Amino acid sequence: MWRVVRKRSLLLTRADNKQQPKSQVPSPKSLHIIILLSLQLLFFSTCVANGKAPVAPNWVRDPYTVYSRQTYVAAVGFGSSREAAEKNALGSLVAFFGQSIQVDEKLLDTYQQVIINGNISGSSDVTRLDTTITTSAGMDTLTGAEIADVWHNGKDEYYAVSVLNRANTVRLYLQMIQANQAVIENLVNIPEDERVTFDGVTRYSSAAVIADVITSYGNLLSVIGSPVQGLKTSDSYRLEALNIIKAIPVGISVQNDRAGRIAGAFAGVFSGAGFISGGNDPRYVLDAAVTLEPVDLAGNQNKFTRITLKANLVDTYLNAVLLPYDFNSREGHVSQTEADNRAYTAAERRINEEYAALLADFLTRLLPERQ
Repeated sequence: MWRVVRKRSLLLTRADNKQQPKSQVPSPKSLHIIILLSLQLLFFSTCVANGKAPVAPNWVRDPYTVYSRQTYVAAVGFGSSREAAEKNALGSLVAFFGQSIQVDEKLLDTYQQVIINGNISGSSDVTRLDTTITTSAGMDTLTGAEIADVWHNGKDEYYAVSVLNRANTVRLYLQMIQANQAVIENLVNIPEDERVTFDGVTRYSSAAVIADVITSYGNLLSVIGSPVQGLKTSDSYRLEALNIIKAIPVGISVQNDRAGRIAGAFAGVFSGAGFISGGNDPRYVLDAAVTLEPVDLAGNQNKFTRITLKANLVDTYLNAVLLPYDFNSREGHVSQTEADNRAYTAAERRINEEYAALLADFLTRLLPERQ
């Protein structure tokens, strides 16, 4: 009897032990991970509880604590997004150099036309520059500038630091100056008989624009302590362009003129712009024609004359019209003769006003204003 009970008791004990899972002891590696996660959670909870923000890197306060002033030019920007902060940082870097490196937008357009498109009549020899060089002329961003680091304060602000390596900048901008100087040399290195032409005016005025861009590059290098000596300013090129205009003779031919009135009006306009009127076999000729016709108006006793004028400034060597102009007007009087006279008077007035403005605009496009 005792043996049976003891045996049953042993069986029950073994069954109970079988049903209870064995306790598992964590490995040392698992314990290490658990401890690290617990510490990080505790640190984060403490920061939240204490209201502490992430610590800003030193460059946020002063970029030169991280980026050596001897090696870099640096600037910090901020914004509500990473993109905005980076853009602001690059803008701050440009602002560091001031207006001395800025190029007027109109001049920049002309510069890009000269360099990228090479759109100067007969100037296929103009050297083309690399796109990164030409687009840098605007100085909205600086060639060689880069974003070195970005930091988020954990809330709603991003900070970025932009840097410009001084040594690389000197090397790059010297290359850009030399490339642009080569373009100028190609533009103005023309035979004497081709110099006193409208193409010569365009070449020298374009050289002046490129010289302005070179000046902006030189100013940038001066700011970072590497001035370039002997850079030629744009003034001499603009002056030469004006001197060429004064040396260009323009012939004037008007069909059906009366006492040279129309020809005289055109001559006055060209003389006022600095040109020489006449000359022997001039390359440029103002070719004009006047047409008069009487006009009858029903129920009106006065006499009327319609005057039509067509005038083209022509390059006779290229057989090309450089500047077209035309108008028509109707004038009246009690006599047909006086109506004709008034028609010519109206033509003279419009030439002095309208054509003078048209020619001035034409020359402005040849001679962009200095920035």
